Amino acid sequence: MTAIPPQLSEAIAQSPVRAKRAKGFFAPKVVKTAAFYIISLCLMASVVAGILAIWKFAEQDTFWRMIATFIVVAAGAATFLLVNGIFGEEHDA
Repeated sequence: MTAIPPQLSEAIAQSPVRAKRAKGFFAPKVVKTAAFYIISLCLMASVVAGILAIWKFAEQDTFWRMIATFIVVAAGAATFLLVNGIFGEEHDA
């Protein structure tokens, strides 16, 4: 047994490394940024709503409606990000 590894063929050794390309109908970077900010805003608003409910500045029914609204908006943003990544054309990352 030898300590010398086998040589790669020329075609494999010279093949260029392809850059990873993002895929999306809209610009993936813009959609990802918008989804991040929307989801972050929903999380922060949920915390504020929770604090208001704890200190009895908001009624329990209002609190749960706000939380449900924020969950729906955040889930919508995340779903749009996912769907945009599935469909569409490739863009430079």
